[in-house]
Amino acid sequence: MKNINTARKLTTMGLLAAVSVILVYFIHFPLLPAAPFLEYDPADIPIFICTFLFGPFGGLLLTVVVSLVQGLTVSAQSGIIGILMHIFSTGSFALVAGFIYQKKRTKKSAMLALLAGVIVMVLTMCVWNTIFTPIFSGMPRPAVIAMLPTVIIPFNLIKSGVNAIITAIVYKKISGIVFKEKLPENIQM
Repeated sequence: MKNINTARKLTTMGLLAAVSVILVYFIHFPLLPAAPFLEYDPADIPIFICTFLFGPFGGLLLTVVVSLVQGLTVSAQSGIIGILMHIFSTGSFALVAGFIYQKKRTKKSAMLALLAGVIVMVLTMCVWNTIFTPIFSGMPRPAVIAMLPTVIIPFNLIKSGVNAIITAIVYKKISGIVFKEKLPENIQM
């Protein structure tokens, strides 16, 4: 039985990784004209789902794998900085949301986990944009800092918020398919 569960987990994670890469390939666009290098994509949704299915470390592992695949294929123009930024942003979400939801698998806990994940992701990206955006874009650091309240925070709130909402909508259905059985009453979303 343990081998079946491991195989199911690895297969599910592989499928979620593939869906993530496909999503970013087909859906990505700038949200804010002031920063066209910041693009919305729904690629984090499968990672957020993985986090709820398999815990914070499952979500973090998928984040690293997907970030590397995307960074070497679909998003190759952003190079190592893009890979690191994706790992830091989505990884922070996966760890925080995953630990919260893992403790108590209820709808209320899931909503709290998603909210906390969004907040931590936004704060994390404020730090990493301040560090990496001057290197990536050649923009002076004070200019990047000035963009925090008008561009970086709104962008990350929108991106992570939309992805969290979609995750909340689709997670229960996907978890039922993955586990192929009725979920126990204490696992709800």
